[in-house]
Amino acid sequence: QVQLVESGGGLVQPGGSLRLSCVASGITFSTAIMAWIRQAPGKQRELVASISSGGTTNYADSVKGRFTISRDNGKKTVYLQMNSLKPEDAAVYYCRIVSLDIWGQGTLVTVSS
Repeated sequence: QVQLVESGGGLVQPGGSLRLSCVASGITFSTAIMAWIRQAPGKQRELVASISSGGTTNYADSVKGRFTISRDNGKKTVYLQMNSLKPEDAAVYYCRIVSLDIWGQGTLVTVSS
């Protein structure tokens, strides 16, 4: 069974940093295109970042220069390093296996002073 488990969310002050992790199981992780998607209350889901099997990355304009997506195929884990966090970054962040359209349970990020 394919499963994604996210962690690393929490409360952070504006300007702070968090690192999200997503551990995959049940798939050949090294060949999977992975993505982070977020959804804030009352807003549509937003693709934050994606990373290909070869390590090519893409970012939403709203997070470019602040967020970094990376992967460790040996650990079957994808990361999202979030720096210079803003209140508008607050959301539930989901990990997704793009090709299988499988999602994790989400991890809540709150940015507030």
